[in-house]
Amino acid sequence: MDNAGGAAVAIVLVVLIVFVIIVLVRSVRIIPQARAGVVERLGKYQRTLNPGLTILIPFVDRLLPLLDLREQVVSFPPQPVITEDNLVVSIDTVVYFQVTDPRAATYEIANYIQAVEQLTTTTLRNVVGGLNLEEALTSRDQINGQLRGVLDEATGRWGIRVSRVELKAIDPPHSIQDSMEKQMRAERDRRAAILTAEGTKQSSILTAEGQRQASILAAEGDAKAAILRADGEAQAIQKVFDAIHKGNPDQKLLAYQYLQTLPKLAEGSSNKLWIIPSEVGEALKGIGNALGGTNPDPQARGGLFDDVAAKQSGS
Repeated sequence: MDNAGGAAVAIVLVVLIVFVIIVLVRSVRIIPQARAGVVERLGKYQRTLNPGLTILIPFVDRLLPLLDLREQVVSFPPQPVITEDNLVVSIDTVVYFQVTDPRAATYEIANYIQAVEQLTTTTLRNVVGGLNLEEALTSRDQINGQLRGVLDEATGRWGIRVSRVELKAIDPPHSIQDSMEKQMRAERDRRAAILTAEGTKQSSILTAEGQRQASILAAEGDAKAAILRADGEAQAIQKVFDAIHKGNPDQKLLAYQYLQTLPKLAEGSSNKLWIIPSEVGEALKGIGNALGGTNPDPQARGGLFDDVAAKQSGS
């Protein structure tokens, strides 16, 4: 009997210890940061647990699954949407939302993620259905703003705040994509042709401007060179003239220099006809006077003419 009684006591103690452990486990709860828990007492909402240590009444209070209070990102699969010009485009959406009221997110909606997805799809079809394809492709910010406004207003009573809605991709039909690529290629070719033509035009203008400047500079250089040459010749003539006047030449010297100059007039292969100036007689007369005779012999003058003619024929 003593052994049986001892065994019974031991079993009771073990049961009591297990019961105490179960009570402690069900009574003490630790809520992590950025999490929230909803407590039901006898099946009715009792309170919302914040992060930290909390005590529950065992077998009376029940803690529902914890809710994540951080901002969540959900990417929904592509949705076919018909635009205003009856084209079917596939649109991928990304929704950023956050649970702000754990009680409403638990009791106001059964599955808030699925609800956000369906609401996004219907709202997207309503918004894009009023736009044509070009507007849908170029008005992403406008579509995002409209989606965010509608979703935030509808999900507010669910304890959810939609912070952002982004269109990840808008894929038109393949035939439309080919047409758009051809249009973009033609536009690029047109811009390239315009740029090439403008470059050629600018090059021609710069070339013509350079040639004009070069011609102007060359003409100015020729003009300055001609002026300098003329100034040099004028100075040379002036010096010769001054030298002659300073030397005070007489009639005999001038006549002799005049006769020496005459053969040079016949030089050159292109001279076919040589006309003797009328001043030759005066020059010969001056030379004759210089030699001492007042009436120079005509044969002597003829000899001089013969020498000049001989030089002309030899040339």
